[in-house]
Amino acid sequence: MRELLGLPGPPWLGILLIIFLRYLILASLGYGIFYVIRRKKWSWKKIQLRFPSGNDYRREFFYSVSTTVIFAALGYLFFFGPLVRYTQVYRDVGKFGVGYLLFSVGITLVVHDTYFYWTHRAMHHPKLFPLFHKVHHLSTNPSPWAAMAFHPLEAIVEFGILAIVPFLYPIHPIAIALFLLIMMIYNVYGHLGYELYPQGFAASSIGRWINTSVNHNQHHQYFTGNYGLYFLWWDRWMGTIRQDYEKQFEELKGRINQESFLVEGGQKSSRE
Repeated sequence: MRELLGLPGPPWLGILLIIFLRYLILASLGYGIFYVIRRKKWSWKKIQLRFPSGNDYRREFFYSVSTTVIFAALGYLFFFGPLVRYTQVYRDVGKFGVGYLLFSVGITLVVHDTYFYWTHRAMHHPKLFPLFHKVHHLSTNPSPWAAMAFHPLEAIVEFGILAIVPFLYPIHPIAIALFLLIMMIYNVYGHLGYELYPQGFAASSIGRWINTSVNHNQHHQYFTGNYGLYFLWWDRWMGTIRQDYEKQFEELKGRINQESFLVEGGQKSSRE
C-alpha cells in the first residue's frame, strides 16, 4: 500500500500516515459541516439536541490518535513484516482479477460485521467492559471524533479483523484499503450525531437490515442493544436490537420534517 501511494520512509510510518489522514479528513468533514459551519442552522436536526463538550472532543481525538498508532504497528506486522509470509495477501491484481478484488471487499464487510457484533457484545460483559470498552462509552453523545476513540486494549480487538481476514482468503492491499475507507466512512457516520437516511428507511424492506446513525447513537446513549456495525441482521436474529429503535428513528425524522415545514413557512425565521 505504501509503495502504491509513494509515501517516503519506513513502511510503518506510511501506514500511520494513511490511517491518521483518513481519520482526520473524514472526521474533520463531519465535524466541520455539522458542528461548525451549519451548527446553528442544523442544531435542531441533531439526534441528541445537546452538543458534546470541548473535553469530549479532546478525549475522543486523543484516543483516536492512540488507536492509529496501534493500528499502524499491527498493520506493519501483518502486511509488511514477518507475518505477511503466512497470509494470503497478494500484490498482483491480475492474479485473481478486478472482479474478485471488489468481491473480496464486500465479503470482508460481511465478515467484519459478524466479528464486530460478537466482539462488541462480549466487551459489554461486566467483567470486560471496564477494561476494554468503557473509554469508548464515555461518549454518551458521540461526535465524529469518536470514530476511533478506543482504549488500547479495545484497539487491539478492533484490529483483530485484519489479523483474521488475510488467513481466510486471498486479499489485495487495494481491497484492504477500500474496506478500511468504507469502514471509516461508516464509523464517522455512525458517530455523527445526525441521521442522513430519509424518513421511513429504518422500517423499509432494505433499511431494516442496514445500521443507521440513530441506531448506534442509541447504543452510546443507553449502553444496551444495537451492537452491529454496518448491518442489523445479527441484532435482529439475536434479539438485541432495541425495541424503541424504529420509533425513535421516525420520531426524529418527523420532528425534522415538521421543523423544516415551519422554517420554509417563515415561522422559524430566527433559524435562518
